[in-house]
Amino acid sequence: MPSPTLDLDCVDLPQCPPSLVKSTLIRQHRVLPLLKQAGKLYLATGDDLSDSSLKEICFHTGLKIQSFLVDKTKLQRCIEKLLDRESKKKAIENALDDISRECSPLYTPNSPNSYLSSAEDAPLVKLINGLLLDAIDAAASDIHFEPYENVYRVRFRIDGLLHQIIEPSIKLAGRLASRLKVMAQMDISERRLPQDGRIKLRLSSSRFIEFRVNTLPTLWGEKVVLRIMDPLNTLLGIDALGFEGSQKKLYLNALDKQQGLILVTGPTGSGKTISLYSALQILNTNQRNISTAEDPVEINFQGINQVSVSPKIGLDFANAMRAFLRQDPDIIMVGEIRDPKTAEIAIRAAQTGHLVLSTLHTNSAAASITRLRSMGVPAFNIANSISLIIAQRLARRLCNSCKESTEIPEKVLIAEGFSSSQIKNIRLFSARGCEKCRDGYSGRIGFYEVVPITSALTRIIMDDGDAISLADQARSEGCLSLRESVLLKVAKGVTSLEEANRLT
Repeated sequence: MPSPTLDLDCVDLPQCPPSLVKSTLIRQHRVLPLLKQAGKLYLATGDDLSDSSLKEICFHTGLKIQSFLVDKTKLQRCIEKLLDRESKKKAIENALDDISRECSPLYTPNSPNSYLSSAEDAPLVKLINGLLLDAIDAAASDIHFEPYENVYRVRFRIDGLLHQIIEPSIKLAGRLASRLKVMAQMDISERRLPQDGRIKLRLSSSRFIEFRVNTLPTLWGEKVVLRIMDPLNTLLGIDALGFEGSQKKLYLNALDKQQGLILVTGPTGSGKTISLYSALQILNTNQRNISTAEDPVEINFQGINQVSVSPKIGLDFANAMRAFLRQDPDIIMVGEIRDPKTAEIAIRAAQTGHLVLSTLHTNSAAASITRLRSMGVPAFNIANSISLIIAQRLARRLCNSCKESTEIPEKVLIAEGFSSSQIKNIRLFSARGCEKCRDGYSGRIGFYEVVPITSALTRIIMDDGDAISLADQARSEGCLSLRESVLLKVAKGVTSLEEANRLT
């Protein structure tokens, strides 16, 4: 009886259990282990397995075999990807074995400084340095070192999503945290309070990458998170950000004004800092005096006066901005408007001949007006100071090497928000996955809602109109919503409909 068929695109490769079948058997018989359940091993194969192959696999695994026929090309790709992953995993395990053999005892409760000598052992240093370099190569934004009761895991945030990389022994939790604290110049004896630090990694004579490090005392030990501050990922020209042509023009027009407040809004990790830095690159000329207040400074700009705020010593955003106004500024950038005091000073600066750029944590352009009102900013000040609001998100880009065309019924596309005219000309793509990407996506692209404050919107703000009225007016003036903007990316084959639905 022939084996049932299966589409490998429906299989979550990271969940496949390669340890159940030796790599030599996987290569010899061209099989992909899928699942172990109720004493049975489920395998993918390009052809029906011979009796001898079945017997050999059964002998080595001790399990009954159920095979599925799959596309041979996809099978080959998945096997190579799986074995490559296992090869890297074994290399890391070997490094961990070296640590276990060579390092001194992990932790002496009455002697916290005993961490230091073991933390400096070569195998541990090699492991951590390797993880840092792997994270950079993967274009990760963050690295998480996480202790739990019985496990310890390391995860990378890639394209906005966390992926587990390794799971070393829980016995290494203290030593890994200690080594990272040494590198970040933290107090290794302090394990009860959160700490902040920085690591600077030299990749070449001309390229340095900084890691912003934070520790957090959890129930099972110190969790350490590293934010990767890679200038190559942060300093993007405005053309690379993903603005539609009309949106880019509105942004550049606002940047060309002598005064006014430009707000960039969105949740954490939506690319607000990149949008502001791209603006600073355009504005940074010898004829302008630019000052920024940031928490912290992420990228150093030649020719811009950058201040890293420190609330512990009284240097918050509001106090930094007060000082800026006495420094003959042309342009001020404040990392975030968090409180009424900062909002008041930012708006006053925008009304008195200064161009001010900042961010807010709101979900839409219209919600920014509501947020400022909730801070106690009078409606007439909001209406007379804000020139442009940008709401944004980051969508994962489809991998150009493996994205595949997909057919979706017209009724579904209409329900998703596409217009009838769009449907006639679009060709949609979905994620597949290949050796060049992790899961069918590679990198991210911004999509935006760009709203200039027109006279009509000014009247609605002055009349205390709600967010719905503001959004409706913006739509009537031709401003794209976030949903409309991301659907344009879907129609161009830049991202998938699934990704658009995940984000909007």
